[in-house]
Amino acid sequence: MIVITGASGKLGSQIVRKLLDLVPANELGVSVRNPDQARALSALGVRVRAGDFTDPKSLEHSFEGADQVLVISAAIRGPGAEQANNAAIDAARAAGANRVLYTSHQGASPSALFPPHRVHAATEAHLAAAGQPFTALRNGFYASTLAVNIGDALTTGIISAPADGPVSWTAHADLAEVAAIALTREGALEGVAPPLTATEMVDLEQVAAILSDITGRPIKRLVVDDEEWKQEKIAAGLPPMVADFSLGMYLAARAGEYAVVDPTLERLLERPTTPVHSTLQHIVNESMTATRR
Repeated sequence: MIVITGASGKLGSQIVRKLLDLVPANELGVSVRNPDQARALSALGVRVRAGDFTDPKSLEHSFEGADQVLVISAAIRGPGAEQANNAAIDAARAAGANRVLYTSHQGASPSALFPPHRVHAATEAHLAAAGQPFTALRNGFYASTLAVNIGDALTTGIISAPADGPVSWTAHADLAEVAAIALTREGALEGVAPPLTATEMVDLEQVAAILSDITGRPIKRLVVDDEEWKQEKIAAGLPPMVADFSLGMYLAARAGEYAVVDPTLERLLERPTTPVHSTLQHIVNESMTATRR
């Protein structure tokens, strides 16, 4: 049996849908904090059980009978994230899983400027330490994050943010498909995977140009001072800790930590990766739909 954690989330739900095209539903299990959110999967024959990374006891039941477990990284900020990830990995091994997979990040490094990527590096080390088969899926930066980066630019015509750098923005759908491949195609990805990225990199200056093309009106990129940006966010209601956390992404981007493209994702998909233009078009369409409501 293959068990997926976080199966009601954006990435996990797409991975399960991809897997349902590849294996029978009764060979899949999902571990979710709220089973009610996975009723549709249960109706299809997928095993649904409650599991919470902060409650390792719950994971024993959730992972029971699993041959492979895909641990989707904990959606927790701060030091608790590493502890939660490790608890899920340890529970999967205790349940008898022969292989544990983990959604890491292309920027995983002990010295990363963005805190979550230091957590990913530590979790990778924990995975490797047991000496058992594992796969760390070093996912490219989620392209959907661009909706946050561009802020209210579709209204104001300005992307106002700290200095950044090129990022190989990668679509959830592509990463979900390659995760399903890793779980079902023997030898596809073992150990720490190469960066699973799209094949193009863009910075926010280029994003502004693409948005201008999509919307038919000028969108400009305005670089603002780090501290000024942070104080603006705090004044708008963002907690200071979260503002500092968010700034880390810009620091990492301009240090070149995401200026990486790799052909592995495209090779495994056997098709081109989703271009950033498509993601931005989707963001624009969603914004227009919300405005009409």
